[in-house]
Amino acid sequence: MKPIKYVVDILRGMVIGLANLIPGVSGGTMMVSMGIYDTLINAINNLFKQFKKSVLVVLPYLIGMVLAIGLGAFGLKKAFAEIPLMTNTLFIGLIVGSIPAILKQVKGEKIGVVGIVCFVLLFAAVVVLKLVSAENSQETLPTGILNMIVYFLLGMIASATMVIPGVSGSMILKTLGYYEPIVTVTLTDFMSSVKAGQWSAVGHDLLILLPFGLGIVVGIFAIAKLIAVLLKRWKGYTYCAILGMVVASPVVILMDKTLYAPQNTGILMLVGSVLTFALGFLIALLFAGDPEQRDTLQ
Repeated sequence: MKPIKYVVDILRGMVIGLANLIPGVSGGTMMVSMGIYDTLINAINNLFKQFKKSVLVVLPYLIGMVLAIGLGAFGLKKAFAEIPLMTNTLFIGLIVGSIPAILKQVKGEKIGVVGIVCFVLLFAAVVVLKLVSAENSQETLPTGILNMIVYFLLGMIASATMVIPGVSGSMILKTLGYYEPIVTVTLTDFMSSVKAGQWSAVGHDLLILLPFGLGIVVGIFAIAKLIAVLLKRWKGYTYCAILGMVVASPVVILMDKTLYAPQNTGILMLVGSVLTFALGFLIALLFAGDPEQRDTLQ
């Protein structure tokens, strides 16, 4: 792999990682927008059959995701607190920039009434998920055996955001009431405790983060296999469903009423939001994957 391409793939991974942190934004959507969705699905499914090749494909994206999640847990929290509208429109730009890539996948495929129904149902599912979302008031999570099993299962559920475009694992966590406790409390506390050398706090946080992370890994493999089967047997219908979820994502983001508070909608904020939307759209085009890479593991 050429050094410049390796760096670009790390940057792509960072975009995916940041998306995974934001409720309503899907890491899978970012994969589609950058043209690397099929590449990563194939690499995950062939990890044990073509271990070396698969690792070389996945590794730079994984590095970028880890960096983005580690740094973004602090940075995004600040960005959403100070410039929420501009931050959200950046990701809306990335999402909108992904739509032409999805339409190319649908072109030439059998769609019909079934495809339209798939689009409508999945669009509605994402919107309904947002409508029923809730926050957990707990800030410090317990660490008993049963709780750790729950965190593992939550990780499996949240891993949908890694491979299903339009489905936000972070939003699912919000719906179940665990987004704040795990992402913006436990994760940030863990990094702060490591830096301060507070090892008892580190141990407590690891009893939450390790089962959650293991659940994500297990869930990614299970869901990636399912997606691969669907794409192979019903590609047109599957991409119609994906398109429905992706189109719903900006709607879901803009449903957040806090975005329209007076301090967020001044003229400078509105102009800045237009610029960040344009930036997100351009990033989606800039990071569009190359067709040669997409088929290397098929």
